[in-house]
Amino acid sequence: MVEQLAFNQLAPRSNRGGPIRDFMWKNPVPTVDVIIEKDDKIVIIRRKNEPKGLALPGGFVNEGEILEERAIIEAKEETSLDVELKELLGVYSDPKRDPRLHTITPVFIGKPVGGHVKGGDDAADAFWMNINEIKSHEFAFDHKKILMDYLKWRKQKGTYWSTK
Repeated sequence: MVEQLAFNQLAPRSNRGGPIRDFMWKNPVPTVDVIIEKDDKIVIIRRKNEPKGLALPGGFVNEGEILEERAIIEAKEETSLDVELKELLGVYSDPKRDPRLHTITPVFIGKPVGGHVKGGDDAADAFWMNINEIKSHEFAFDHKKILMDYLKWRKQKGTYWSTK
């Protein structure tokens, strides 16, 4: 079901300062997530804010940003690592993936090219986790599904999404 918001409920502004139109559709919010891999390890963060728990580095995309650039910024802010993106694992859009609101996220796979792992910004902590440990942990959002898809991807490549 598509929900339409009246102008007085949400008054978006164009980059020129005026209203975009008299109404706005209620759409998913764009986010990005990054799997940073090195050998048989990936970087996991421990979230500082709700929903708390283990997660992939990532965050919300601001208007005017390119997804890939935001992914690199989020990786740096939350893990202190400089990251080079290598692949796109897939796109995840299940309306239940984030308990706060409906988000849609591309998940990139990257490699560290500088820095040392240290939590920052929204991450209380960041650390390397062996991929063999993924199955024994719970993760925030739909990150367990994403990481299970990543384990499949390591064996057979391919592209993944919420319902695959």
